[in-house]
Amino acid sequence: EALMEFITPACDDPKKPLQVLQDIHKFVYQHLDGEVLWAASMPCAMGDETSIPIGKYGTSNSGKMKSIYRLGLGHRYGRFMQTIAGVHYNFSMPMSFWQKLHEFEGAVEPPSKDFISAGYLSLIRNFRRTSWIIPYLFGASPAICESYLQGKKSHLEQLVPGTVYGPYATSLRLGDLGYSNNAQATLNITYNCIDGYIQGLENAIRTPEPLYDKIGVLVDGEYRQLNSNLLQIENEYYSNVRPKRVSLSGERPTKALQRAGIEYVEIRVLDLNIFDPVGISSEQSEFMDCLLIHNLLTESPAITAREESEIHENKRRMVDHGRHPNLLLIHDNREISMHSWARKLFTELTLVAQMLDKSGNTNNYSTTIAKLSEWIERPEMTFSGRIVDEIKSRGDGFYSLAMDYSKRHAKSFKQQPLSAT
Repeated sequence: EALMEFITPACDDPKKPLQVLQDIHKFVYQHLDGEVLWAASMPCAMGDETSIPIGKYGTSNSGKMKSIYRLGLGHRYGRFMQTIAGVHYNFSMPMSFWQKLHEFEGAVEPPSKDFISAGYLSLIRNFRRTSWIIPYLFGASPAICESYLQGKKSHLEQLVPGTVYGPYATSLRLGDLGYSNNAQATLNITYNCIDGYIQGLENAIRTPEPLYDKIGVLVDGEYRQLNSNLLQIENEYYSNVRPKRVSLSGERPTKALQRAGIEYVEIRVLDLNIFDPVGISSEQSEFMDCLLIHNLLTESPAITAREESEIHENKRRMVDHGRHPNLLLIHDNREISMHSWARKLFTELTLVAQMLDKSGNTNNYSTTIAKLSEWIERPEMTFSGRIVDEIKSRGDGFYSLAMDYSKRHAKSFKQQPLSAT
């Protein structure tokens, strides 16, 4: 397959996943034959689509289904999308937390699956309201290789020959050039209740889409896609956050949620951190924990149709113009300064950081929040600001920058191979 997927186990030690990622990278580099792992989210030096391989998962029914699903993605959106990489950040709270929260609300019986699911959906709604802050801080795809456009017109400008960018862009990966699906704009997927979320996805995987019907399903004895519905399977729904539960063998994701409720949330908004060898830093992890706990503990009313449109517009503005000094976002049906909203958010995150530091006998969280708060008024310190400035100063384009970081990380891992223990 075009992309490697590195998976860490669930841990209650926030440092452990990053240590595991280090070990996985070391192991992989012991087995790569002269290749390097590309350090950026967006690909480069793109040729013909047919050169991008479809993942092969064996001859079992499950393996064949996975390959056909990806073949269908290629027919629907182009194979270039399958070369885009990101970090998925999974987050959950221990049962002891849900027990205490239940007691705090006056209950005496153990928390039910519905109570826990409602809590995670509350987190998800608030995350959707505040997730624009993540591409501002950590968006790392403000510029892309011109070959990715394949001659198509875009809103981007030339940064240096061979590289195009948005002057104030943060994460083009999250915009129309990345993982997006305009056909999904018609889907009525709600996060206001678990039954509504499940029903929305169930409807999508059963609703025919004429555009995909033209592709065909079984053509000349070969499958082109699993089906011609709006979604082939639930995972095709492109969202920045997903409620999740580990499925039983052969169990669909929605059926797992229906059976036992939400077990964790999957955050899908992080670009690969080109500056860090494993693609995500401890500071990013500390910030994400603060933000997600803030989202969980903050009042979270249902999202209306009006607010839904605000969330989508704020994402668009942040992706395309996030570092603009006068950027306005929409909050409660009025435009406000991104900087003023960010300052208010960081004031609240400081309280969460202090709580986590007290719990873990550390000062890491408070230090991280204090450091990142300085980036609100200094966009040149953000990942996207640093990348654009580096390309400008080097003058040799996105490809050379990303390749240099990729080789630098490769050299580091090769110099510290995985130990026997």
